[in-house]
Amino acid sequence: MSGNLGCVIVAVDGSEESMNAFTWALDNLKLRSSSTPDDSTSAGHFVILHVQSPPSISAGLTPAAIPFGGPTDLEVPAFTAAIEAHLKRITEAILAHVLAICSEKKVNVKTHVVVGDPKEKICEAVENLHADLLVMGSRAFGPLKRMFLGSVSNYCANHAQCPVIISKTKGAAS
Repeated sequence: MSGNLGCVIVAVDGSEESMNAFTWALDNLKLRSSSTPDDSTSAGHFVILHVQSPPSISAGLTPAAIPFGGPTDLEVPAFTAAIEAHLKRITEAILAHVLAICSEKKVNVKTHVVVGDPKEKICEAVENLHADLLVMGSRAFGPLKRMFLGSVSNYCANHAQCPVIISKTKGAAS
């Protein structure tokens, strides 16, 4: 594919679908080469983007309100810290795996980690990093799951300020 791509963002979350999209991007996209050997600023690059969920979202729970008029926004610091540490370990493992693949393929990449709602943070990163292309996987949820969980890839396809390639796994439901 085009040899004039400057910044290609590949969104990874550790799922098989996102890793397939990542390897597809490395194998099929041609980035802009620098005009001179010393000029690395104009050379194209991949940005591996990982979005961590905030601790309360990733845990899927917020401590329940204390009955009979107790505080409703009680936060348990040790619980939150443990979840944050766990999320950090997951992020480090995903990035280590991705960087190992890049090392094997002799591809230089940048990594970018943000915390928040994936669909919004991916679109923000596209805008902030002035991406020429966004590549991401699709989990191919059925209509019912998609209705309740939403589709990050569908949201990004409609809201990202650059072209989007959505890689689907072979045999995935449409």
